[in-house]
Amino acid sequence: MKQEQWPDTLKAGREHLIAADPILGSVITNAPLPSFVPHGNYYQELVESIISQQLSVKAAATILKRFRDLFGDAFPSPEDILTKDIEVYRSVGLSRQKATYISDLAQKVLDGSVQFNHLDALTNQQVIKELAAIKGVGVWTVHMFLLFCMGRLNVLPTGDLGIKNGIQKLYDLDTRPTEADIEALAIQQHWHPYESIASWYIWHSLDNKPAL
Repeated sequence: MKQEQWPDTLKAGREHLIAADPILGSVITNAPLPSFVPHGNYYQELVESIISQQLSVKAAATILKRFRDLFGDAFPSPEDILTKDIEVYRSVGLSRQKATYISDLAQKVLDGSVQFNHLDALTNQQVIKELAAIKGVGVWTVHMFLLFCMGRLNVLPTGDLGIKNGIQKLYDLDTRPTEADIEALAIQQHWHPYESIASWYIWHSLDNKPAL
């Protein structure tokens, strides 16, 4: 999708959801258009996602800055990442496991076992299957990648805690919904084909949008 078409796509999704789901629509009518814009920095996105996992927004930003400062102004290439050993990455706040993961990703990009130029032609499920096979990359990370990086419009991060909490609050549920509950709700409320936009507004209702 061309960048200039993106705002119109978001508006179309917004109007669809307002008409389809009065409960979510009550959030949407008082909220701006979603603020995310897809981009093509797939390698950088995955490296930063691995580094940021299970951290607060503030802690992730601090560690990412220290990581980038190791390499100067430009984001490090796979070759650059492999010039540093694990202890260097640990010194700027990465765990040993995360340092190993980003080094493994860099090596796989270099040897061609991980490639990005074909991802746009794959379905969401195919992208999940392929990227979740990378060490340190799970389904939640790929959901965020699909939504915020690739700009896929029909992504529903059913395992995300913010989505679960937001749905419980908005739909006045007694208990936190399961992933199956969320999938059923999306069908019932006709979020397709704009599940990504629905997700963004659910996060917005909590003021808890992922910083990706």
